[in-house]
Amino acid sequence: MKNILQFITAISFLLTACAGPENQAPENDVQSQAVEKQVHQTDTITYLALGDSYTIGQSVVKEGAWPVQLAAKLSQTRGIYVSSPTILATTGWTTTDLSQAIDAAGLDNEHYDLVSLLIGVNNEYQKLSIDDYAAEFSDLLERAIQIAGDSSRVFVVSIPDYGYSPFGYANQSTISPSIEAYNRVCKEITLSHGVKHYNITPISQEAIETAGFIAMDGLHPSAVQYGSWVDSFYQDVMNQIK
Repeated sequence: MKNILQFITAISFLLTACAGPENQAPENDVQSQAVEKQVHQTDTITYLALGDSYTIGQSVVKEGAWPVQLAAKLSQTRGIYVSSPTILATTGWTTTDLSQAIDAAGLDNEHYDLVSLLIGVNNEYQKLSIDDYAAEFSDLLERAIQIAGDSSRVFVVSIPDYGYSPFGYANQSTISPSIEAYNRVCKEITLSHGVKHYNITPISQEAIETAGFIAMDGLHPSAVQYGSWVDSFYQDVMNQIK
């Protein structure tokens, strides 16, 4: 009986010894843990995008909207992780509509590490007062700075020129000067607040001659055009959040 017990003990020891390496975490699990550790060591940057149809990405898939593309591109940079953006934007919104939406959402009491603002095309399209736009845009910019806590964490994107879309091309000679006037006001107010201004309007004016630059609705930019916007300023935005 004693010999049998010794034999069983010896076998158990050998099986345990042989199983040792197999019980270690597989290489893939070790790599996953390393990646997870790296992610947790990287600060998450919260991002709020304020605007209208151009910000929400009308007529493109969610991933094609420029704020989503921007967050994804920034997150490819070592040491930077930008969370999926909170987008407060709706097709047709004017500066008044956006201001009311910020009130309703209680965003003045919130904090985001990065805030973008693109608004004004519907003021122009509805032929609203450009002076009212100036006052309301200035107020929106001040609220964006308050939410971000610092003007260096805010940026403004210029209004695209829909005169170079199939929808507006017949009236391009009227639309473009009007958009230009709004953009002059937008840039002047933006810079006076010490906020970065990124001019994507020339890119939008390439749409009528660039295949794939317009969404299926014939008016809004495609995901490809939005990608070109992001390519033009993401490096500057990265410098803002580093």
